[in-house]
Amino acid sequence: MPAPRLSVLASRVRFEEKAIMTALERRGASYEYLDSRELFVSGDSEKAEHAEKCVLNREVGYFRALYAASALEAAGASVLNSSHATHISGDKWHASAALLGAGLPTPRTTLALTPESALAALDELGYPAVIKPLVGSWGRLVTKVPDHETAATVLEHVAALPSPQAHVIYLQELVAKADRDIRVIVVGGRALGGTFRRSTHWRTNVARGAVSEPLTLGPDHADLAVAAAAAVGTDIAGVDLMENGDGQLTVLEVNDRVEFRGFQEAHGSRVDVADAIAAHFIARAE
Repeated sequence: MPAPRLSVLASRVRFEEKAIMTALERRGASYEYLDSRELFVSGDSEKAEHAEKCVLNREVGYFRALYAASALEAAGASVLNSSHATHISGDKWHASAALLGAGLPTPRTTLALTPESALAALDELGYPAVIKPLVGSWGRLVTKVPDHETAATVLEHVAALPSPQAHVIYLQELVAKADRDIRVIVVGGRALGGTFRRSTHWRTNVARGAVSEPLTLGPDHADLAVAAAAAVGTDIAGVDLMENGDGQLTVLEVNDRVEFRGFQEAHGSRVDVADAIAAHFIARAE
């Protein structure tokens, strides 16, 4: 019996991975689970066991997801999302550059190559502003700075970090918003639906306690989310949008290994994200 051509790559099988696997089984698709903690890929493509497979990348860690995708592609596999998409969307500067290059609205952003230049850049960008790590999820290490003195203190700590990458500083204007932002799920170039993520905190991450509420998706939301997903090269994405007081939409970020538990709980049976991902995954493998 031939080995299944579909593989789901993950180190942690969370709600989302369980739902996707259940959807694959419901559709009669045979698949294997690849634990990324145990994965190694030979550079000899002629002997690569993963050649001609289609792999759904659900690894939670950015660097492991990126290098797993790159290695599997080198071995002949097709990976969703691709290593290119993971590389772009997982790095905040690369993602911002891609969005700007596509002409999409996104907050004013500056990249400073040292903590010292970051302080000068913030004075030009204006306060309040946000200092973000290039790579990271769930709003971790994202710091709001209201003034020059606070920024100088934060950047002093950043300069003491051992990683050279930490010394490249991503800066963004703090855009005035309501107590919510918008998450739109895009699969295969189609917006499945959207939610408001509401929080009393300025960071509206579900991982930080934000509550998801269903949003009636308008064409403006859908079109912008689909365009943002395409700009960073993702087949499957969670696109975060923000609406200002005038109703104008801005793209905050694009998540390539999107978590959708809050989204699914908000929509119930009206939208099945896992099934849409499974259907697209199967179609891509054919």
